[in-house]
Amino acid sequence: MEEHNPWWYGDYHEKYLEWRESDIRWKPPLINIIEVKPFSLNFIIGPRQIGKTTAIMVYIHEILARNTDPRAIFYYPCDEISDFRELGEILDDYLRFKESRGIKHATIFLDEITFVDEWWRAIKARIDRGMLKNDTIFISGSASIELIAGKERFPGRRGMGKDYYLLPLTFHEYAKLVKKREIKGVIFSTDNLLEKIKINKIFSRRLMEDFEEYLTTGGFPISIKEYLAKGKTTEAQRVYLDWLRTDIIKTGKSEKILKDILAQVIRARANPISWNRIAKEAGGLSPNTVRSYIELLENLFVVKVLEFIEPSGKVYRRKNKKIHVIDPFLYDTLSRWTREEAITEQKVEAIIANHLSLLGEVFYWRDSTEIDVVLRINKKLLGFEVKWALRQESRRRPIRTIVLDRDLIPLFLASIKIKGTFKK
Repeated sequence: MEEHNPWWYGDYHEKYLEWRESDIRWKPPLINIIEVKPFSLNFIIGPRQIGKTTAIMVYIHEILARNTDPRAIFYYPCDEISDFRELGEILDDYLRFKESRGIKHATIFLDEITFVDEWWRAIKARIDRGMLKNDTIFISGSASIELIAGKERFPGRRGMGKDYYLLPLTFHEYAKLVKKREIKGVIFSTDNLLEKIKINKIFSRRLMEDFEEYLTTGGFPISIKEYLAKGKTTEAQRVYLDWLRTDIIKTGKSEKILKDILAQVIRARANPISWNRIAKEAGGLSPNTVRSYIELLENLFVVKVLEFIEPSGKVYRRKNKKIHVIDPFLYDTLSRWTREEAITEQKVEAIIANHLSLLGEVFYWRDSTEIDVVLRINKKLLGFEVKWALRQESRRRPIRTIVLDRDLIPLFLASIKIKGTFKK
């Protein structure tokens, strides 16, 4: 237990030291919004290899800097724990230690919880017995069916707990942290955003170069590091594909069906498509099968689905969907696997859709013309049209729409800051 909590003895965790000495020190926005409030059961969720453990360590050392009793912070990696009984014993050992030291409130981090069989049983039992009533618990795990299912087993038992999401770097973070650009960003407001775009225009040429790199690396630390070291992302692609296939097999779903469905998603080129069309083109599947696979991929942070919305604000769930892969690195990974080429324009539109999804709800609209992405924020609709490649000018649009051309896209994305992503 002590080796996982070196701050008890005045030392630093190796993951924190690795982060502190790294050329790329990514401080996730969620660190600025996490709250330590007893009692609360919180979840930190994100794709594999996104840096959850590192984020936890950075946060722990920030807590320590506030003169917190080091022994009131408990961290345990769960990747070598077999089942809920062993997890329960480890928790009981710490709680006895905490009591012996007169610690009133503890902050407990249980990392990569999904390695533990029926992990939720150990937590739930101790919540019901009141053993954690003065504590704050953070459970982290890669997005997976096991975590999603386990998280739903705590109705009425989470206190003031929240779900926190650790997602790939935005382009603003990439330009600032990886490329060291002195850009200015703003949490979304159209007036202030235009002002920041004007300020950042001095970096236009360099931001375009950065964006073309970002179209390969995406926002995953593992792909960024490999690209900077080797000029490619081949090994990172293999790691992520292995993860996806493993998670799909765990759910009892077919790897072949997954591959066929993803091929149709990429082939759609970001055009709206129906479950029926995908089902037919993927080899005669049922539409319900297609929907279940896409919903699974959305839960695993692989794709983002955009529904059709009318200018009035009415959403039509039965109409065709736009399905975007959430990150350009994942687009390349899945393209290589399915042997379906993802063109640059669809990757760019996906980047914009997914960035905007961190600010509010995202949809699309289409009639005789189209609005690629419709953002609903503060009950208002704002459209975005993506013009990476030259194409005919659209006709008059029914809602206010910002046209993003090839020169404006890197500036627009670089000027957006994301505060952090969570939900109660």
